[in-house]
Amino acid sequence: MLQRLKQTLQRSHKALTTGIGNLFLGKKEIDADLLEELETVLITADIGIQPVQDIMKNLTEQVLRKELNNADALYQSLEKLLIHLLLPYQKKLTIHLEHKPFVLLFIGINGAGKTTTIGKLAKKLQSENKKVMLAAGDTFRAAAVHQLQIWGERNDIPVIAQQHKGADSAAVIHDAINSAKSKNCDVLIADTAGRLHTQQHLVEELKKVKRVISKLDESAPHEIILVLDASIGQNAIIQAKQFHEALGVTGLVVTKLDGTAKGGIVFAITQALKLPIYFVGTGESITDLEDFDAKEFVKALLQK
Repeated sequence: MLQRLKQTLQRSHKALTTGIGNLFLGKKEIDADLLEELETVLITADIGIQPVQDIMKNLTEQVLRKELNNADALYQSLEKLLIHLLLPYQKKLTIHLEHKPFVLLFIGINGAGKTTTIGKLAKKLQSENKKVMLAAGDTFRAAAVHQLQIWGERNDIPVIAQQHKGADSAAVIHDAINSAKSKNCDVLIADTAGRLHTQQHLVEELKKVKRVISKLDESAPHEIILVLDASIGQNAIIQAKQFHEALGVTGLVVTKLDGTAKGGIVFAITQALKLPIYFVGTGESITDLEDFDAKEFVKALLQK
């Protein structure tokens, strides 16, 4: 896991550790200038203003108490503080089989990797001996339906879809739930059309999907999972806040960490939203979906 994360976070690791490493060149003691420069490096890494201020306050107090007196001690303390920030948001996705099907509703903007993530998660759950069905609720993009069907065919997972573009997404998911019930499926994963958080009429359609699901099973959807693209940095927080306000997001998947130097956005997202991260996307392969582990994530970011 650590090796895979190191590979995934290569760009973020380089951006962060190069910046910190340069600070310590020729430095024999920790002073106010060094701490100020460290603060700038952390902010530049997209960790977020408030989390960085909290970290720096803690580090400064440790320096004043003479607990930190060299670069290595500072580095180790920084690692501990970053892990401490993320630990409350490390949570495994739990499938409760007293609810069948257990309905996972996936939302997010176009291009975040939603459909790909669904395919990976379906494979992961199948490998855990869960009976899975997929609902192709992204009826605006024929390519999304086709992509989901390919994922399904490759892994022998049924996909409920309408063949004509622009079909009612809520109707597709309604049919999928009924089909999943009749076939005694453990989990139904529902895709939805990618939309911007600012497109209010499309967000209203998502609310309709949620209502239709709840009419069939008042406990469903059991999870509303928002897929966020790490490469868009601070914009991911704005998106997440608005989706959360509209639908009540229960958990996050952060994708595209392998293609960006903005891995620090994970800290900013968790601190702003107080929502758990279930998974991180670590690449293009069907197995490249990892349970989020705070300690491993920070170690992959910081280890020299």
